Amino acid sequence: METIERIKEQISENTILLYMKGSPKLPSCGFSSQASQALMGCGEKFAYVDILQNPDIRAELPKYADWPTFPQLWVDGELVGGCDIIMEMYQQGELQTLITESAAKNSSAESSE
Repeated sequence: METIERIKEQISENTILLYMKGSPKLPSCGFSSQASQALMGCGEKFAYVDILQNPDIRAELPKYADWPTFPQLWVDGELVGGCDIIMEMYQQGELQTLITESAAKNSSAESSE
């Protein structure tokens, strides 16, 4: 599968997806650590992709997303942004609302199928 196709599939299959360096439990950079901590603080499950283990995604995603840095948070197929945006939204309570609403919307969609 082409890398871009894999990225599109990951984004479409995961309501809340964080592309990061490392994992939420063992982040490999400060920005990824902050972003995953903020997401965990929202209390919903989220998927992640460790770009250090996926150099092809690390190379292609910035072009696909038109966003040069990591981490990258995707919610409902849309790029939310990187660490600064995630932290700002978290501090203002916007991230919690976005994550909670998205998770609720998608869990009700799954149960009605």
